[in-house]
Amino acid sequence: MYRTITDRRIRVALAGCGRISANHFNSIEIHKEDLQLVGICDTDQAILGRTSAKYGVPGYTGFEEMLVDSQPDLVALCTPSGIHPEQAIIAAAHRIDIMTEKPMATRWNDGVRMVKACDEKKVRLFVVKQNRRNTTLQLLKRAITEKRFGRIHLVHLNVFWSRPQSYYDQAAWRGTWEFDGGAFMNQASHYVDLLDWLIGPVEKVQAMMSTSRDIEVEDTGVLNVKWRNGALGSMSVTMLAYPKNLEGSITILGEKGSVRIGGVAVNDIQMWQFDEPRDYDSDLESANYQTTSVYGFGHPLYYKNVIDVMRGQAVPETDGREGLKSLEILIAAYLSARDGRTVSLPLEY
Repeated sequence: MYRTITDRRIRVALAGCGRISANHFNSIEIHKEDLQLVGICDTDQAILGRTSAKYGVPGYTGFEEMLVDSQPDLVALCTPSGIHPEQAIIAAAHRIDIMTEKPMATRWNDGVRMVKACDEKKVRLFVVKQNRRNTTLQLLKRAITEKRFGRIHLVHLNVFWSRPQSYYDQAAWRGTWEFDGGAFMNQASHYVDLLDWLIGPVEKVQAMMSTSRDIEVEDTGVLNVKWRNGALGSMSVTMLAYPKNLEGSITILGEKGSVRIGGVAVNDIQMWQFDEPRDYDSDLESANYQTTSVYGFGHPLYYKNVIDVMRGQAVPETDGREGLKSLEILIAAYLSARDGRTVSLPLEY
């Protein structure tokens, strides 16, 4: 049985004090009645020292040392993606629940190993998909669930963002196959997640990718998709938009409806037309939000689900198996681009 905590605050440790960690620290503070930050770790001692002092918690350079010393109930992995699998397996061995940032791994087999390790030790594996909690996408998900589109004919996603060479030069792991992944796997990972979460299981993909920056991985790519329900779609991704992030959008065209959600991070409903109106159509304007961040505002909402699960009051919105769905699409896309062929899913039978 999975552990349930009902009589005290949930003890949280955090690994990796880089860019995304701020969203986690903020979420922990918002939920401070339910969560207690008990330890952090990072290999950069300067960053570790500043962060430890800011939040008033012990700082560690060793991941396992932090787990043993701080005794958390949950550890949040904000480290480079390629490190997630080994850290998750270590945490599972200590019977600590795990929350991992996207992508859960950079290799398919590593993702599978994470899920199996957590199953064996009866610990939870949460995979952060905070964009699902965005108000605009919640409305879109509802419309799809209610079959307002009828048959979905065509889907297209754009991720036109800017990551200059200086971004990749911030750390040696950035832009590497082993630890980071490219524009699809890292920056556009949450948009790849929408392919399955919104439209359904993917049947096959075709991809082409290219690189202009001085990095190992792609900074630009295109992806064609066929879903098992017969819908066709595509996705265009680049980190070369000039001079700043331009657009993160999704367009869905169906027999009874057309929707486009744009903005810098799918935060602006620009078209919402269906043959039959519903009462919540009047909520469109309030669902739109202003943001300069591509991360959106979903982390606190994601943490709320994690808290409810660990309290025994809910089921995980995105667990390890749910995380594997987008990882599988990503790996299929990379195989297609590498080999110049169409790749069918599932990868394993």
